Order: sequence, then C-alpha cells, then structure tokens
Amino acid sequence: MNKAELINYLSEKVGVTKKQAEDMVESFVEVVTSTLKSGGEVNIAGFGAFMAKTRAARMGVNPQKPTEKIQINAVTVPKFKAGKGLKDALKHSGLAAAAAATPAAAPSAPMAPSM
Repeated sequence: MNKAELINYLSEKVGVTKKQAEDMVESFVEVVTSTLKSGGEVNIAGFGAFMAKTRAARMGVNPQKPTEKIQINAVTVPKFKAGKGLKDALKHSGLAAAAAATPAAAPSAPMAPSM
C-alpha cells in the first residue's frame, strides 16, 4: 500500500474527505519526524514504537576499489520496534495463510527395496 492508497482507505474508513485524510497522514509523519529529531520516541500501544538510534562509525570498503578502506561516519537512523498486538496479529494470520497454502500431504506408497 502506498501513500495515496492509504489516504483513500482512511477517507473511506473514517468517513472524511481525501484532503482531511491526507492532512492526517502528513501530520502523523511530521509529528514522528520532529519527535525523532529531538531525540524522543513515539509509542503507539499495541502497534509499536518509532525511535532514533545512532549507528557507530566504522571502517568500510570502497566498492569501486575493494582494496581501499574508507571511514564511514556515525549516523542517526530511524528504527521501528513492533508491538505485541502487531506481532500477534501477523503471527496468527501467518499461520492461517501457511496452513491454507500447504495442501494436506497424501500418504505415499511404500517404496520397493532397491537391489
């Protein structure tokens, strides 16, 4: 699902105009981004948590010259940790989908011994 599909779905689900749904999505993204920039965390109970983590500086390899080492600077990256509700929802839907996709194994005929 992309952003436009999300906006259409929200407008139908909540019963608001597409412009209002777009404003909601834009506001959510803005709030999460500004909170992470300021070092905070956004927790949505049952869904998950958005946070910012610092990835340490490290040595890397120049892909154009594999023998050349390069220094990769420390960087702050966004992270998402799924909550229990989301994990459980996916776990249960995954089991049902896997069971439906896998046909029941038919008993096989015994193999004749090889000589």
